Amino acid sequence: QVQLVESGGGLVQPGGSLRLSCAASGSIFSISVMGWYRHSPGKQRELVANITTSGSTNYADSVKGRFTISRDNAKNTVLLQVNSLRPEDTAVYYCNSHTLRSLDYWGQGTQVTVSS
Repeated sequence: QVQLVESGGGLVQPGGSLRLSCAASGSIFSISVMGWYRHSPGKQRELVANITTSGSTNYADSVKGRFTISRDNAKNTVLLQVNSLRPEDTAVYYCNSHTLRSLDYWGQGTQVTVSS
């Protein structure tokens, strides 16, 4: 079992920034990939970015150049720096961990609202 706890969401004006944090605990040795997904009303949940244990990253086209994912293996934490936010980035952001046995665990989600 892996437990994930997100923090860092909030209300921000267009063009603003936030830093989302996800702390993992439990069977962290089994995690191979950690990432962030988002879900907004009327849309399907989508991958925002993910990062492997070796540091390889993958981003959705819509966030490339604006979002940066990083991972601190010593602290079992994954961060998502979100810059140049747009109203269409408004969503609940979920932390995800994918294990070596292809199990997926999810955090409770953190709301990001971009509005003036």
